[in-house]
Amino acid sequence: MGMTDVLIVGAGPTGLVLACDLARRGAAVRIVDRSPAPPRTSRAKGPNPRSLEILDDLGVAEEVLAAGSAPLPMLKYRDRRPVAEADPWADCAPSPDARYDRGWLIAQWRLEGILRDRLAGYGVRVELGREVVGLAQSADEDEAKGGEGDGEGPGDGESGSDGGHVDVTYADGPGGRARYVVGCDGAHSSVRKLLGIGFEGTTDEDQVMVCGDVDLAEDALDRTRWHQWFDEDGAVMLCPIPGTRTGWWFQAGPERDGRGRPLAPTADGFRRLLARHTALPGHDLTRAELLSTYRVNVRMADRFRAGRVLLAGDAAHVHAIAGGLGMNTGIQDAFNLGWKLGLVLAGHADAKLLDTYEEERLPVAARTLDLTSERLRATLDAIRRPGGGLDAAITADTTGLGVGYRWSSLATHHADAPATLAAGALAAGDRAPDAPCADAATRARTRLHRVFAGPGTTVLGFGPGSAAVLREAAEVYGDAGVRSCRVYAAHEDRAGAAEPGAVVDHAGHADAAYGTGASGRTGTGTVVVIRPDHHVGVVAPADDVRSVREYLRRLHGTGGTARSAERAAERSPGMVDAAR
Repeated sequence: MGMTDVLIVGAGPTGLVLACDLARRGAAVRIVDRSPAPPRTSRAKGPNPRSLEILDDLGVAEEVLAAGSAPLPMLKYRDRRPVAEADPWADCAPSPDARYDRGWLIAQWRLEGILRDRLAGYGVRVELGREVVGLAQSADEDEAKGGEGDGEGPGDGESGSDGGHVDVTYADGPGGRARYVVGCDGAHSSVRKLLGIGFEGTTDEDQVMVCGDVDLAEDALDRTRWHQWFDEDGAVMLCPIPGTRTGWWFQAGPERDGRGRPLAPTADGFRRLLARHTALPGHDLTRAELLSTYRVNVRMADRFRAGRVLLAGDAAHVHAIAGGLGMNTGIQDAFNLGWKLGLVLAGHADAKLLDTYEEERLPVAARTLDLTSERLRATLDAIRRPGGGLDAAITADTTGLGVGYRWSSLATHHADAPATLAAGALAAGDRAPDAPCADAATRARTRLHRVFAGPGTTVLGFGPGSAAVLREAAEVYGDAGVRSCRVYAAHEDRAGAAEPGAVVDHAGHADAAYGTGASGRTGTGTVVVIRPDHHVGVVAPADDVRSVREYLRRLHGTGGTARSAERAAERSPGMVDAAR
């Protein structure tokens, strides 16, 4: 039986992002889905700004932007008449530290198609019609403990390249074997059920919405607006689907029977709802497909990992639709997990690194459950009044840019850091800010997020004093996927500087974002280690070699080849001795 590194179950956005991230790291990946054809649903309306940053890192953001459209102003009606217009993004603009100031409208099936194409470029294709019905983890004693909450990972002290594995049984055809399995198979996850992991929470049978993709007669409505009719006895929302001429996302309160129970969605039911709440005749709705009923589910898995099997996306957590955070939280789960699996599989990091996935993402999921429920309450309250609408669901929290992991064991807080950070001060665990800069050699315009792009860890050095740490990191870990980047202030002398990949912070935006203001002038310098998922691991004075060394060793083991260690020993024995 052939062994694959990671089997991903479920080919929605979460599974596809994880597959792309692992495939570009050279991991052997399989991705299966029970559907006989690529699944299509009338659901998520697109990535938020943080997800766009992740898609940019994966090399597909430009294609996503081209295939979709900017979010639209909302036109709100009461009793069929327009009463208010709102553009929640009117005051937003890209900033130096965040290129994407708003989410993007794109059909989920279109986004999935772009990700499948990217995955195919790595030689990996989704295996359709493959339903997982059994999982059996190897009976290694340490493996069995992993993820049980005892603080020890599977194969404690072992790498992902040891003999531990999961045997997988499918409903049809031969089974398979993988070193790790990740369930990205949605709220009704088979993987979660096979593991016996609880999915506690509530389902609100009263909070029901019917959804579908519909065609409306041409020119029936202005396609530059998201139209929202909120009446006392129901609601209809119609948002144009980008890339179509007459396609719209249809969402509405359901029709109900004589006992008040919601009726299943049908094309004729949609026509009746359209005629009842809007000024459009029912026959303007010429097609309806992908019909579904959405109920407000607020649930979270007890744990996100059991040994060599992990959960991500809706398999791990579901929440209210308000704020559009469902798909986005899953994409961000995948981006947190992918690099950790990659380093463990490559034998660089201990398998205990995988414990930090749940440590970091479970609190984020819990916070997202609270946030979306609160936004749903705010929206339901707003639509009771004429002029209220879905803009009540959108806040700075729904961009995803503020999510960080300051509490994580992977966030190394320097001893000199103040006990309470100044508001806005960058700390370990935070999202690493972007900043426009220029390539020091070619003077070509670039951005820090382009420097971070790809599967590696980045060490940024500010100030002349950072040169030694950057050199050591490059010598010991350059072959292990760590890139070193000297960030020069505009006033610094770069004569004779030959570091590949160095950038110039012409406008001081990197200096401002990373809080390194004094370092360039005092000569001490600052070093910042950026994780592969663009979160800060360490912020330290440049003379604190130990913090940087210990962090890199935790993620990348003893570094690259023996020869690179020998080269480093000639220049800096301290780092190499510790790496041994």
